[in-house]
Amino acid sequence: MKVGFSTLALFMKPINEMLEIGKNDGFEIIEMLTEGFYGPEYLLENKKMLEPFKSYNFDYYLHAPTVDLNLASINSGIRKESIRQTLKALDLGNEIGAKAITIHPGQIGRIEDRIRQMGLKLATESIKECVEYAEGMETKLSVENMPGKPKFLCTKPEELTKIVEETGCSVTIDLGHANTCKNTADFLKIPNRSYCHLSDNNGIKDQHTILGEGTLDLNLLKQVKNGISELNTYEKVLKSKKVLEKMNI
Repeated sequence: MKVGFSTLALFMKPINEMLEIGKNDGFEIIEMLTEGFYGPEYLLENKKMLEPFKSYNFDYYLHAPTVDLNLASINSGIRKESIRQTLKALDLGNEIGAKAITIHPGQIGRIEDRIRQMGLKLATESIKECVEYAEGMETKLSVENMPGKPKFLCTKPEELTKIVEETGCSVTIDLGHANTCKNTADFLKIPNRSYCHLSDNNGIKDQHTILGEGTLDLNLLKQVKNGISELNTYEKVLKSKKVLEKMNI
């Protein structure tokens, strides 16, 4: 497995510092969290900030902005803005040579089946527009499965599989999210997987804990080719890295 980490663990540090830390600790992949001061539009307007990416030999991935955005919103203004910012993330990914950007499929505001079906339809339309925009780019659009809460979309393998079939998108399988949905292994059967987010939890809440400290079946990690530790602190990232090294995968 190629192992990396999300810059969530080093949020607020300068980009060059985050990359240097990753290099020194032997990581092969970096997933850049593009929120706040690392937002796609800001970085594209200040391209000098992107220069460090050229100095390192990582496989790069991006996590597109999700705060206040919703690709499945029934409010057309919010949905259009969510699409616009996703396209900017694709532009940023293409600029730095990222292999994929991860997006969230969206959520619904009321827990009813008819609302969920509407949300899935709107999400599919939004994602298809983004996939079409990315045609010809090195950077692929990758949709992430969500934790097992009723408001989130793609908490079921069949929902995410259908979006893949209807849009041609790639997928990011978050094993911590999948562990809260009770059918974790089925998510790894979804086609077009680009990479995986790695974390553990108690099987109920998306806790982002160290691998081995929750209920995730670690044997599933043997199916992962590209794994990103998505944890809140860098100390936890290093502890999860040691778990993977002991497993020799």
